[in-house]
Amino acid sequence: MSSIDFNQVAQQFTTFYYEKFDSDRTQLGNLYRDQSMLTFESSQLQGARDIVEKLVSLPFQKVQHRVSTLDAQPASPNGDILVLVTGELLIDEETNPQRYSQCFHLLPDGNSYYVFNDIFRLNYS
Repeated sequence: MSSIDFNQVAQQFTTFYYEKFDSDRTQLGNLYRDQSMLTFESSQLQGARDIVEKLVSLPFQKVQHRVSTLDAQPASPNGDILVLVTGELLIDEETNPQRYSQCFHLLPDGNSYYVFNDIFRLNYS
């Protein structure tokens, strides 16, 4: 596991995650497991089904994530990766983007990773 380029994994993961989120949130379920947890603003949900249900129920039709920063670190000797993303969201027909921060704790699963923890927060100025 130590030969993994955690920065490359983090970059590939976030690109994939936000492309799926922006095009079809129902497809995000494979990235979570039953023990995964999402904190979305003040809501906490556990399990892939409840997490995807929450993401699909968000009150907008169109969304576009624009990543501004992406930082990653190895999180354990087991190959876990912590990923912190900041960026901007364009929702529906809005022209003023909203700033957000999102933190992922990725755990290895065979030749890929899944999201063990996901914390999302809008950043209000």
